Amino acid sequence: MDGLSLNAEPIFDDETEEFEIDGECAMTEYVGQSGIIEGENPVPSAVGMEFETYEDVYYFYNCYAKVHGFGVRVSNTWYRKSRERYRGKLSCSSAGFKKKSEANRPRPETRTGCPAMIKFRLMENNRWRIIEVELEHNHLVSPSTEKFYKSHRNISSGSKRSLQMDANQDIQKIRLFRTVIIDPDDDRKLNIDEGEFRNTIDQTNNHLILKPGDAQALHSFFTDLQLVNPDFFYVMDLNEKGCLRNVFWAEARFKAAYSYFGDVVRIDTACLTTKYEVPLVVIAGVNHHGQSVPLGCGLIAGETVESFIWLLRAWLTYMVGRPPQTIIIAQSRAMQTAIADVLPRSAHCISLSHIMKKVPEELGGLHEYEVIKKAFTKAIYQSSRIEEFEAAWEDMILHHRIRDHKWLQTLHDDRKHWAPVYLKDTFLAGMVSVTLSEREASPFDEYLANHTSLKVFLNSYNQCLKEIYLREALADTESRNSSFMLKSRFYFEMQLSKVYTNHIFEKFQIEVEGMFSCLSTRQVSIDGSVVTYIVKEHEVENVNEARDYEVTLNTAVAEVLCACGLFNLEGFLCRHALCVLSQNSFEEIPPQYILSRWRKDIHRSYILDYGCNLIDTKNPVHRYDNLYKCAVKLVEEGRKSRERYKFTLEALGEILNKVSLQDHNTL
Repeated sequence: MDGLSLNAEPIFDDETEEFEIDGECAMTEYVGQSGIIEGENPVPSAVGMEFETYEDVYYFYNCYAKVHGFGVRVSNTWYRKSRERYRGKLSCSSAGFKKKSEANRPRPETRTGCPAMIKFRLMENNRWRIIEVELEHNHLVSPSTEKFYKSHRNISSGSKRSLQMDANQDIQKIRLFRTVIIDPDDDRKLNIDEGEFRNTIDQTNNHLILKPGDAQALHSFFTDLQLVNPDFFYVMDLNEKGCLRNVFWAEARFKAAYSYFGDVVRIDTACLTTKYEVPLVVIAGVNHHGQSVPLGCGLIAGETVESFIWLLRAWLTYMVGRPPQTIIIAQSRAMQTAIADVLPRSAHCISLSHIMKKVPEELGGLHEYEVIKKAFTKAIYQSSRIEEFEAAWEDMILHHRIRDHKWLQTLHDDRKHWAPVYLKDTFLAGMVSVTLSEREASPFDEYLANHTSLKVFLNSYNQCLKEIYLREALADTESRNSSFMLKSRFYFEMQLSKVYTNHIFEKFQIEVEGMFSCLSTRQVSIDGSVVTYIVKEHEVENVNEARDYEVTLNTAVAEVLCACGLFNLEGFLCRHALCVLSQNSFEEIPPQYILSRWRKDIHRSYILDYGCNLIDTKNPVHRYDNLYKCAVKLVEEGRKSRERYKFTLEALGEILNKVSLQDHNTL
């Protein structure tokens, strides 16, 4: 027979060929709870875990075996006729039984027929997936016996190569997360959109360029944060030469904030496009005060599809596989490709402010630049319907003979992702600037400039987060304690003054004031409970001109929709919809149009709520992590007042006594 079984599993596993795999291999993605493996792996195998290579599966299972005190051997490997491996089985070294020997003095039997094993196979996505697991042994296992197993000889931390941070300078050892992918088929696991990595990386941008001391600063940054916050997460990506290429990290608060404000996120790559010394990528959202809040951070070697895919996967898996509703990016073909691969179900929008910043660079050399810029701006900001935008764009192209301009061609091809008239059905939560005066800010703007070094940024990172969180806390206090001067006698203005935060209510009041610019509200058609109106409004720049806006109202279910699309753009009703509601004697805003993300009367806890459903109580690491997280919640509650502090301290003393007594009784 050529090799092992091709299509089916053999009846007797222990009768097949055995071999050992030595050496080191890297697992490059992370899902779920953090686990650092430097020759050790306390995480048990589970059906659905996926790995990059066959050797990665072996390394992962062998590290687990080393910690728990048993050896590993390869029981079976299945090959196709092309000699390609497609299936494997790893067993405890005590699995099966040795063949009977006719020697005069045969060696004593050391195997026990142990059932512990994992089976895995090559999937269509070219990853190796664990398809069957048996964790129980039929013999005693002890970590103290690890030195006796051959499979453990080459996985000690002392034998691992140094991770090269830069090819020529400042070589440091940094802990590398060795990680696994969880299969989305099991509803207890993650739902991750998979895709093949595209080999488009520029070799000149194949690793981070670090200055002397940067590697040590990065190492200290991660280890220090993990000491004070066990929920701090980071993962590193190495290139084929072992050089550091990409890094991602996130705070526990990022995940908690994402549960409230993860409907719309922005990927800020300004540090890459403007050639900052720190190649920082920030994934950010906006909180209930319209403030930019970080949801994930990364350093990447270059603007390549591969690096963006890696970063998005790292972030998405940290967020437990929950994609955002909308994701906003700069104009980047590499980023668009990566989003289509990793986040195909999310609507992606191109930042209009980013496009407008590039206008002088891309169009500045054209004849009659100022006239073209004015026509370009008018087409974008003064078109309320798709037909108007397309007509204005075509007129600009024809009049100035710029149909062959490549940047404008690219923009027009992507217009459904950035032109305001095409985004009316996409929820944006105020994160896309549709006026020339608005600016999209990054959470780290005040602490990062072109020549800020990596060490300086890392040293100021914690202070920046403190200011971000303090700014939100102060805004919470001001929103709860302040009152507004109402600008109308409409009851819905008073209604929302009690629930909206100050920032959002101030923006809503602009719409209330705008109602006085609406000249008339005229009913034009009726179809059952659906009534259509035309609201005529004065033009902002020319009061002698007016524009018509179509508004439909379903009186049966209190649904109102305006052609201007402000509700999806900002998250609150526009002046035209308010006029129609007022004319139909609606005193209050229907509840579906008062979004919880803007409310000031909702308590938002940034301490993650961990359940015990996925805790392995036999694993001391899992027990420690879960107890620690429960204790952190207790401390957060106990610190809020002197009375709570005293009560919590006494309760903790009683619990400690009971736990000690439990140990005494057990002994």
